[in-house]
Amino acid sequence: MIDSVGASHIALGVEYDGSGFCGWQRQSAAGSSTLDAVPTVQQELERALSQVAAHEVRVTCAGRTDAGVHATSQTINFTCPVDRGEKAWTQGVNSLLPRSVRVQWARPVDAEFNARFSALSRRYHYVLYRRKQASAILDRRVTHYPYALDVEAMDGAAQALLGEQDFTSFRAAGCQSKTPNRNVHYVSVRAIGDFVVIDIQANAFLQHMVRNITGSLLAIGRGQQDQRWLAELLEMRDRSRAAMTAPADGLYLVGVSYPDSTGLTEGVVPPPFMLTTLGS
Repeated sequence: MIDSVGASHIALGVEYDGSGFCGWQRQSAAGSSTLDAVPTVQQELERALSQVAAHEVRVTCAGRTDAGVHATSQTINFTCPVDRGEKAWTQGVNSLLPRSVRVQWARPVDAEFNARFSALSRRYHYVLYRRKQASAILDRRVTHYPYALDVEAMDGAAQALLGEQDFTSFRAAGCQSKTPNRNVHYVSVRAIGDFVVIDIQANAFLQHMVRNITGSLLAIGRGQQDQRWLAELLEMRDRSRAAMTAPADGLYLVGVSYPDSTGLTEGVVPPPFMLTTLGS
C-alpha cells in the first residue's frame, strides 16, 4: 500500500533451498569486516529487489534461518518509492535470483506491517529420512537417519513442549534473544512412508531451538532416554544436559501466520517432496 508520503509497502512470500547459503542474514566471514563476504539469502534478495526497484532495498524477514536451513514459506517486507506491481516483484525479481531462491507471491501491506513483529506464529517441519541408504535426490534436503524409531514415544514426549515455557535447555549458546521463554502452540511427530516429520508451531523460536529439540526427541525414539526425559530437560534449564543439535538439512520454515487484517493468509507450505503425502 502507498502511505501519505508516497512510499509503497510490500510483503513477499519466499521459498529457498538453504543448503548453499550461510543462513538468512547478511554477514561477514570470520576474521573479515567486509559485509556479504559469505553467501546469504538476504543478500541475494536485496540485490535483486534493488535492481527491480531502481532503489536500494532492505528487507525484514519473519524468521532468520540458520546456515543450511530451508524455507517454503518465509515472509519478508520492504519499503520502496514505487510499487512496480505483482509481476515485477515475482517474475522480475526471480529472473535475477539464483535458482535456489524464488519469490512465490507479492502483496501490498500497511505501513505498520513488519514481517517479524506482526507475526502471530511460525511453523517448522523437521524431516527425517529412514531408509537404510541415503537418497541422492534428497541430499541436503532431509536428515538421513537409518535407525528404528519409536515415533509414538517421540510424539508423546513432544507434548511436554506445549504452552509458554523456559526453553533454555534447547537454546544455542550464541542465542541473542532477551528471554528464553517461548509459547509452543502445536507439536506432533508422524511417520509418513519413509519419512518422520516433526511439526512444531510457536509464537517464535530461539536459535537452534527446533534442531536441539529434535536431537533430544531422537534419543527418546531410539530408546536411549525414556518418554519423560523431554519434560525433565525443560525443568533443568541446562543446555548441556540435552542431546546434540540435529543437522540443519531437514529443517524447513513452512508457515508464518498473521492477523486477518493484514490479508496474508497463504497458509502452510510443506517441503515439495512431501506435498502429496503430508498436506497442511
